[in-house]
Amino acid sequence: MKQSYIITVFLLMCYSDGVAQLFPNLGGQRAAISSGTFLKTDMSPRSSSMSGAQIALSGDAYAGHWNPGAMASVSSMRFALSSVRLPSGMHQSFAAFVKPSKDGDEAWGISAMAVNSGEMIRRTEFMPSGTGETFYAGYSSAGVSYSRKLTDMFSFGLSLRYIGEYLEQFSAHTAVADLGFLYTTDFKDLRFAVTLHNFGSNSRLSGDINTSGFADYTIQADPYAMPAVFRMGISMVPIKREMWTWLTTLQVDHPGDNSANIRIGVEGGFRELLFIRGGWKINVKDQWVPTAGVGIRSRVGKHPLLIDYGVEPHQRLGLIQRIGVSFIFNNEVR
Repeated sequence: MKQSYIITVFLLMCYSDGVAQLFPNLGGQRAAISSGTFLKTDMSPRSSSMSGAQIALSGDAYAGHWNPGAMASVSSMRFALSSVRLPSGMHQSFAAFVKPSKDGDEAWGISAMAVNSGEMIRRTEFMPSGTGETFYAGYSSAGVSYSRKLTDMFSFGLSLRYIGEYLEQFSAHTAVADLGFLYTTDFKDLRFAVTLHNFGSNSRLSGDINTSGFADYTIQADPYAMPAVFRMGISMVPIKREMWTWLTTLQVDHPGDNSANIRIGVEGGFRELLFIRGGWKINVKDQWVPTAGVGIRSRVGKHPLLIDYGVEPHQRLGLIQRIGVSFIFNNEVR
């Protein structure tokens, strides 16, 4: 009975928020007011193929990135690598490692992420075709995560990350924190989650520049806030058979620099070896086409290996593809 009340309240919250956001709103006026937007890129191919509705899923190697509260549900050490090719020739990569404690009540994780713009041509108002010089832009983050079970059903987690932004001789350095909670029930693997991402101080680019040819002087840009996002999510496995399972998930995102939106994801698994995924985003501009992906579970010796692939169509930016591998350290004797 208690679980029924929780489900009803959560669905009503999601429904009322979703209805309000399906109609014209003013949230879009906040677009492009934050820095470090690379932090919002979903680096998990599994998650991105399910429209990014990930915070209420069970923990994996990517948990420190999307919900540190889910790391406590990881039962063995995991390592993950993923990569995504962004528009305009940019490339973003991610690596993470999660290690649970021996008693299984807590877990630690580390992660790193980097974005490389590639070589860009320097242009001026007098030489729009290029000056013959090139420059680079890049972003990076590195962090540590901690998660602990408070009860058999409830866990929380915290991630602290250093953020670096670089534009030729200009740079900015700051730190952000992620906070996540996960509540798991014994009814059809029903999970509830709440997270706060990228909460931290403002970022300000600064650096020395020489325009006169005599002396350098320091320039500081205006400060911009980090792209904080508040999320609520729910997931459930309504159908579970010996040969296949069916997982569904729903998530509501409240970004600080854009409109709120709803994300819906599904995953069908066959004997825990093959996974077919799909998702749909509501009230996300230029992303009305469903997302999709596939996952394959294999082995390296006695250690499971997961290979995931996801595609995210954009109306103007084209097809963004992600690929990732997760290696699970199996300590059991076969």
